[in-house]
Amino acid sequence: MSRGIDLPEVIPLFPLPGAVLMPRTRLPLQIFEPRYLQMVEDVLKTPARLIGMIQPAESGLESLAQVGCAGRIVAFSELDDGRLMISLKAITRFRLDEVRPGFTPYLRGRVDCTGFAADLSPDPEQDAGFQRSGFIARLGRYMEQRGLSTDWDSAEATDDETLVNSMSMLLPLAAEEKQALLECPTLSQRRVLLDGLLEYALHGGDSEETIQ
Repeated sequence: MSRGIDLPEVIPLFPLPGAVLMPRTRLPLQIFEPRYLQMVEDVLKTPARLIGMIQPAESGLESLAQVGCAGRIVAFSELDDGRLMISLKAITRFRLDEVRPGFTPYLRGRVDCTGFAADLSPDPEQDAGFQRSGFIARLGRYMEQRGLSTDWDSAEATDDETLVNSMSMLLPLAAEEKQALLECPTLSQRRVLLDGLLEYALHGGDSEETIQ
């Protein structure tokens, strides 16, 4: 792998409903459950400091989505009450081959990053067909409809990949919609899907039950 990080065959898994880590993004997390505090403590002792973010399937934590994203702990701090604040930097998506039994209180999985070579590039992925002004306009209407706000100056200034991937992570979409965005092979396909979800929502296609 590039960037000096080798993806181990088996990594700790953090199943978190509605949370996805997209390529070349960062995800802040608050850790408070004892098993995941233990996971972070164990991970910080390893050279790569990797955690596999993955969504539970509908049947519960023991049944997981097939695609997740490995992130490296790049910052952490401990609060007075024992909680940990960490920041994960995306390294690469992976396919989950199997959940590995073990003696840890948290899950571990055998993973394979074959097919996600573009995630390892240090350069943002390009989307030649991106009509940015139209996307920003739809995004603005969507956020206004839901009473959400954002830093529009920063949104305008960011590159296309960061904008699409960040919105795919942060917008209050259903868990299965976020998973579909994560699994899109290319930025262009993710942008098309996200744009479609925005249009669908603006035309009343969703309901309060699908909004997390």
